Amino acid sequence: MGAVQTPLVTWLYVPGDRPERFAKAMASGADAVILDLEDAVLPPVKDAARRHVRDFLDTRRAEPVGDGARVHVRVNAPHSEWFALDAAAVAAGGVDGIRVPKIESAEDVDLVVEAVGEGVPVDCLLESARGVENVSEIAAHPAVRSLALGEADLTAELGLRGDEAFSWLRTRIVVASAAAGLAAPGMAAYIEVRDTEGLYRSCLRGRDIGLFGRTAIHPRQVPVIRRAFTPSEEEVSRARQIAEAAEGASVGSARGGGAIALADGRFIDAPVVTAALRTLALAESIAERGSD
Repeated sequence: MGAVQTPLVTWLYVPGDRPERFAKAMASGADAVILDLEDAVLPPVKDAARRHVRDFLDTRRAEPVGDGARVHVRVNAPHSEWFALDAAAVAAGGVDGIRVPKIESAEDVDLVVEAVGEGVPVDCLLESARGVENVSEIAAHPAVRSLALGEADLTAELGLRGDEAFSWLRTRIVVASAAAGLAAPGMAAYIEVRDTEGLYRSCLRGRDIGLFGRTAIHPRQVPVIRRAFTPSEEEVSRARQIAEAAEGASVGSARGGGAIALADGRFIDAPVVTAALRTLALAESIAERGSD
């Protein structure tokens, strides 16, 4: 079994026009900080926000840090009046990814790549019916690293009511991501900042249908999200039992498609072993990053 890559768990949004919050966000424990030039920034201050973000990226590029939170930037939509300047700021370097809203086609991703260069991974936000309909072609684009839903915009366009209305849409991008070999999609931000129990339960529901990780809009949400997506002690124990059984089995049974017998009489096969290794790798990765 090859090495299992572990995904990020938490992304923390920070408005680009609030530079005094950048350092606090970087120290929040989030796996990635998203410097936001889009929805969190009003049009009159978008130019100022872009300057603050560019200054931060310039400093980071001049003084690279090996460990710590990754830095992503959410730019304005590819067809907006602000996109070209946003893309130029990102193209200068200092970022680990670009988060792009309102992606509706593979051609939109092409526009992003042309503007920022081929070396910047693109995280696509699907915020319209057309974007969701074209999810497979978007996911297959070589520059795309991940998919996520822009649920506020979809709510307005489709007239959705209640969280359950998103179940099919979420499942669709989970399947498209897996088919394209992408990491599982992360969940949209939970806007009730003080409702940590509601956030936790919502994360568990998302995890049940194949979503993984979540964006946060306040540092207090970061440890809650991490806890929800961290494998439980029971899950880790069972995964370790499966991995040890696979390790002790013959090459033919463990890797050639045959079943492996556990000590309690249950039988498992190769996909179950792969899932167990993923669980162990995830638990170890989260523990190394630190959890609250």
